[in-house]
Amino acid sequence: MSDTIFALSSAPGRAGVAVVRASGPQVLHCIRLLAGLVPVMPRVATLRRLRDAAGAEIDQALVLWFPAPASFSGEDMAEFHIHGGVAIVAKVLGALAGLAGCRPAEPGEFTRRAVENGKLDLTQAEAVADLIEAETEGQRRLALRQFGGGLRDLYEDWRGRLVTVLAWAEAAIDFSDEELPVDLRARSQLLVHEILKQIQLHIEDARRGEVIREGLYLTVIGPPNAGKSSLVNALAKRDVAIVTEVAGTTRDIIEVKLDLGGYAVIVADTAGLRDTSELVEGEGVRRAMARTKASDLVLLLLDGSAAHPLFGLPSEAIAAASLTVWNKADLPFPCDRAGLRLSLKTGEGLDAVLAAIERQVVSRLDRNRESPLLTRARHRHALEQAIAALTRASTATASELFAEDLRMAVRAIGRITGRVDVEELLDIVFADFCIGK
Repeated sequence: MSDTIFALSSAPGRAGVAVVRASGPQVLHCIRLLAGLVPVMPRVATLRRLRDAAGAEIDQALVLWFPAPASFSGEDMAEFHIHGGVAIVAKVLGALAGLAGCRPAEPGEFTRRAVENGKLDLTQAEAVADLIEAETEGQRRLALRQFGGGLRDLYEDWRGRLVTVLAWAEAAIDFSDEELPVDLRARSQLLVHEILKQIQLHIEDARRGEVIREGLYLTVIGPPNAGKSSLVNALAKRDVAIVTEVAGTTRDIIEVKLDLGGYAVIVADTAGLRDTSELVEGEGVRRAMARTKASDLVLLLLDGSAAHPLFGLPSEAIAAASLTVWNKADLPFPCDRAGLRLSLKTGEGLDAVLAAIERQVVSRLDRNRESPLLTRARHRHALEQAIAALTRASTATASELFAEDLRMAVRAIGRITGRVDVEELLDIVFADFCIGK
């Protein structure tokens, strides 16, 4: 952290305005060499001409200085708001690289420094990446809630209360000959049980937070020639799957990402389900069934005009269906069909199908908006370790074992926010960050 780092913090490519950010001990020196500002007013945008080390003019820019510790990274920071031409950006970055003590930032290094300087905890740092990657309203809301400290406050509350119980347990061991409250162990066990129940309820969320962040998986299944590929194309409003009259055209799983009801939904087209001796088609059927079992929602598409529309379909596929849709409503149906009617040929019923899918997505994900949700497997793994430790502590008879299990639970929860073992986690947390953030 002795280096001053810099990077383009806005999107690469041509733009009206680009933002180059710098952070570190040499920031004020960088501003004075490039912009000639003496003195520099904190947090005041000043219009200046930027020049390189030889005095050649680079661009006219707005220059801002954020003195430590009142900055995003907790260090001295600067922003150069320049015209967004590729050549101008390259010239400014080159000028900064030529200054002593300055170097290009690594991915996520600005946010990493914010964590190391106590400006953010690890859950908030992860939320920064999620805010940048958010493509749907649901993802934006989830990331913003986490950035606001929702998860941090919840986990730190559990951690703080467990530290209190641990202190009581240590006191009972170290000062066993002193007069301690007679109900101290009972109070400790009661608090451990209460926190254990709260953590268990928190992780029993059907992975809602992870699904919102990563996308809900919806798989379209059905017999060959039911119209699965046509439905996926209609939902995507473009040709993502090949459609022919030949049964078994779709062999592999084809995915398309949609925004339905404000949530990311990954729709998968699959091979038609039927008994087949053809090797490649058989593998497609196997993959379709595997994807069905792993999906959050399953849409069963059937040919409503067929006399026996369920013939040959595996019973587990029928049972897995969250929604049943009858295609080919432009043809006469031999009997009444329970479910939605659709004609992919005419478009009749498509809006109703889309609305039904959205209702199921929203029903699954749009509950308890204000309560913090788990967003990463890292969090879930740490909380599972805490649950195991607290479960042992709740039945421990020896004071030393009770205290050690509490200590393990405290460490597990602390690893989520970065209160312990920070260095061990930083490389993992920031591995997928973009340059300049």
